[in-house]
Amino acid sequence: MTESTLTPVRQHLSLENLITVLTVAYWLSIIWYGISFGIPRPQYTIMFVGGGLVIYALDQIAKEDTTRARTTLLAVSMLVVIVSTTYLFVTFRELYSTRPIVVYQHEYILAAVLLVTILALAYHEFGLGFMSVVGFVLVYSYFGPHFPGLLSHGGLSIRRILETSVLDISGLYGEISRIVAAWVALFLLYAGLLKAYGALDLITRGAIQAAGLLSSGVAQSAVVASMIVGSINGAQTANAAMTGSFTIPMMKEGGLPGRVAGAIEAVASSGGQVMPPVMGSAAFVMASILGFTYAEILVAGLIPAVVYYVTVAIAVHFTSKRYVDNLTIDRDEYDMKVKTRVDFGFDALKFGIPFVVLVYTLGIAQWTVVSSALMTCAVMVATGIGVPVFRSISSNARDTAATLKETLVQTVEGFRHGAVVVAPIAMIIAVINVVVDLLNVTGMPGTLSLALIELSGGVLIFAAILAMVLCFILGMGMPVVAAYTLVAILIAPTFTGEFNIPTLAAHYFVLYAAVLSGITPPIAIAVVVTSGIAKSNFWLTCLEAIRVGATLFVVPIAFLFKPQLIIGGLTVSSLSAGLVVLAGGLTIIYGMNFVRDPTRGRAVSIGTRGVYLAAGIAAVIHPSVLVQFGALLLAVALYVVHRGANVRQVRDLLDRTVG
Repeated sequence: MTESTLTPVRQHLSLENLITVLTVAYWLSIIWYGISFGIPRPQYTIMFVGGGLVIYALDQIAKEDTTRARTTLLAVSMLVVIVSTTYLFVTFRELYSTRPIVVYQHEYILAAVLLVTILALAYHEFGLGFMSVVGFVLVYSYFGPHFPGLLSHGGLSIRRILETSVLDISGLYGEISRIVAAWVALFLLYAGLLKAYGALDLITRGAIQAAGLLSSGVAQSAVVASMIVGSINGAQTANAAMTGSFTIPMMKEGGLPGRVAGAIEAVASSGGQVMPPVMGSAAFVMASILGFTYAEILVAGLIPAVVYYVTVAIAVHFTSKRYVDNLTIDRDEYDMKVKTRVDFGFDALKFGIPFVVLVYTLGIAQWTVVSSALMTCAVMVATGIGVPVFRSISSNARDTAATLKETLVQTVEGFRHGAVVVAPIAMIIAVINVVVDLLNVTGMPGTLSLALIELSGGVLIFAAILAMVLCFILGMGMPVVAAYTLVAILIAPTFTGEFNIPTLAAHYFVLYAAVLSGITPPIAIAVVVTSGIAKSNFWLTCLEAIRVGATLFVVPIAFLFKPQLIIGGLTVSSLSAGLVVLAGGLTIIYGMNFVRDPTRGRAVSIGTRGVYLAAGIAAVIHPSVLVQFGALLLAVALYVVHRGANVRQVRDLLDRTVG
């Protein structure tokens, strides 16, 4: 290999090493803040956002498919971020307290360049769909007087926009960015450590075992794996990429079409964002916005999460059976791979102990979020290094020094994985914070509430449907924590103020709607990732995802009509409401997937399917107990008749065959 050939390789390795060093330093600064709170949180947030943007730019430059032009733009963006962050960090006290209303001309220029740079990076990462929302907000803020009717407002000057976005140390560094910086980031470090220490190998083993227990076991493995990983991962796309990289090929190997495999993974990955105890970090943002304790948010989310995953699991089973009678895979290949790398008992200790610490400190001892996250990460590092070393010493089969070195390398990789995940989230949250602050200044949340009431005619069900559509639009291309933040500010007040819906129920409604934006066209960001892995058509994969997750488009509305699902804790009322919603959801799933009777006309089959769907929807969202149980009894009666007809057909066929 010539010297000219080696030079790009050396440059790449040097860049990789630089990224690794920066990510370790980045996490050490976050850990230092979590332990000491040594500087004001707004000032720390400046460092957090700036550091994340630098890591993001470097990581993009390091990708093999990056063109020279893109590399140049990323390098310039990184330089702008470094200069701007340094200036804002150093002059923080002046801008924030000494002279909050006195801004120099060069500071306006600095803020404008920084804002344009961050918007360009956000466009690079999240695409046109997300940026169309941001662009509308900027246009709306400046040209407010030119908008008609309710939308009209006084308009904001360019200077006011820059002050609100950057120089007031709000906007990019506002309250939601501060929550992510102080609370969410450390849980994403935990997710990075899990990946580096081999948690996916353990999940793979569980998936293989599940494949042997159920006819749809391979597909169910996607549901279980995504539930576990997605719970602690701050983005649907990251979750879909992590788990989908092995579940989608397994499902395709088992015989499922690519579009179905991609759809199952997209729905399951999205659901991880509402699964306690971490709920994809949205729980922490919700607790901060509402002033609730984390434990209250956690308990409120248990029943809906169970409904989510049970209905998805049943839908996945029906979907799998529709294409393949028995999903099978080459178990030997996967079993050998897993057995040579990990031992189940040791891995259960390595990953189980930190998870127990997480649940205990957050849900039982009710430590602060920061303390719980720090303790969980510390224990994860201790078990991630200690368990393999102990295993090496006790077995005398491996070089202990080599094992220690390997686990230390994994720890550093975990820091890097975590930083690569947190960097785009830090960026999009900063942009969303700008959007929220500008909209609040213009009075948009109140205007939107009035418009929703006017369009719905004051009827709750119509308002709920309109609000869900808005949530899908506003959540286009965003991680759940960002989408939830935006819709919580804009839409939740409509239900709490105009319809007297309990605050927690309203916020869970918009959270679930934000989650569903990940599988809803035209953006469907989770489907974008999974269809890419499955090499399937995006639109067909979206249709399959909606089919698998059909119940989930109805369940959020139940929070508004049956708030006892969310509020009041685990009581007889909440559990009975949960059972009714679950039964209604299963009715909807069966209606979407029941096998058509070939002896009856198409119209009869469509009518039967419609009855199932109507009965299921009535059971889920209708406030009357009599209507709920009447709908479920109708569904049961129809099922008995339908199954009885199928049994008679089979008997007749056997009689004719024997005869």
